[in-house]
Amino acid sequence: MEKRKQLYEGKAKKVYRTDDPRFLIVSYKDDATAFNGLKKGTIVGKGVINNKMSNLLMQRLEKAGIPTHFVVELNDRETLVKKASIVPLEVIVRNIAAGSFSKRYGVEEGQVFDAPTMEFSYKNDELGDPLLNKAHAIAMKLATEEEISTIENYAFGVNEELKKFWAECGVTLVDFKLEFGRLADGTIVLADEISPDTCRLWDSKTGEKLDKDRFRRDLGGVEDAYSEVMKRLLEHI
Repeated sequence: MEKRKQLYEGKAKKVYRTDDPRFLIVSYKDDATAFNGLKKGTIVGKGVINNKMSNLLMQRLEKAGIPTHFVVELNDRETLVKKASIVPLEVIVRNIAAGSFSKRYGVEEGQVFDAPTMEFSYKNDELGDPLLNKAHAIAMKLATEEEISTIENYAFGVNEELKKFWAECGVTLVDFKLEFGRLADGTIVLADEISPDTCRLWDSKTGEKLDKDRFRRDLGGVEDAYSEVMKRLLEHI
């Protein structure tokens, strides 16, 4: 597969055309941002870890019946994916109160929910990715009611599968963000990535943060945390 012109560069990845219009190449960077790009830095080796971790977890989810854009890992930083039009909804699934949820609603971080919660935000950097509900998304024609129902079912399915897997690794899945896309035939698939950039992961025994919050909160040890999560994943995948 031949890599051609760069189509897009985001906060954490670059996307390239290929010689086949059905596929794209995603290249993972070490760049790190937080607070809608207000904080910037570098997490050395992050791109390699996020690429490998995301690919392994997506393959696991495929086996569990959740379709993804993953095709094949090309090298340490690049992966071939199915071309998908991203649905402009960020889907946040939460098992435990943390981050913006705790701040927004005054809920103490660490409070375990009786059942997972789900939030949607409008994927729009200029507006700060505002929260919206299902009715808003339909009214704005971001997705159809049927597509949103499919996305919800897949997102909760991802949560159940990943909660179980991370528990085997001695890691608690606190919350995570997903993005979905439409293939050319309209099929909804899981896209973007699954990594310590997009998930809150806490050590199950100590509660130590093993994710991007170490960068957001200047806790130090960011590279070590990402490496530790990857080590545990490889031991249990």
